[in-house]
Amino acid sequence: MNEDVKFVLEEAKEQMKNAITHLEFELQKIRAGKSNPQMLDSVRVDSYGTMSPLSQVANINTPDPKTLIIQPWDKNMLVPIEKAIMYANLGFNPQNDGIVIRIIVPPLTEERRKDLVKRAKVEIENTKVAIRNIRRDANESAKKLEKDGTPEDMIKKLEADIQEATNSHITKVDKLFAAKETDIMTV
Repeated sequence: MNEDVKFVLEEAKEQMKNAITHLEFELQKIRAGKSNPQMLDSVRVDSYGTMSPLSQVANINTPDPKTLIIQPWDKNMLVPIEKAIMYANLGFNPQNDGIVIRIIVPPLTEERRKDLVKRAKVEIENTKVAIRNIRRDANESAKKLEKDGTPEDMIKKLEADIQEATNSHITKVDKLFAAKETDIMTV
């Protein structure tokens, strides 16, 4: 296999791997009944005129599976953090005691669990589309290589390898969804 062909295949595999890594990160944000600091990753706080991620203005701990403790580095940030959590509409009711903010993670209702599964499904579909787009781009690169004189049998092998990588990554995505669905639906 010549270097250009190898490069196209390796690049496609790397991009597909990155898409799955991104999916895993997004799925971590979808809560499954137990507290997790990533649940607050989408929260942005007005920190002296700049919108900052919550993790950059406070320490977030999980002392037990049902509680999140947010300890700001600056006590003046308690109220803005509390407002930002409420504004993020995550279904939490933050409690400010003047030192830290406590969030008791409510148990999930059946309806909320189904909504979370739907949200996970959206992330899964977005990742599958991304992987298919990577496959399309890699196949277009293969066609360019063929026009530039790469033997046809090498291109056919490259396209088959690209399809194999695509199938393998789509299978991984489906397994991630099955695991997350089980995690969310388990009471």
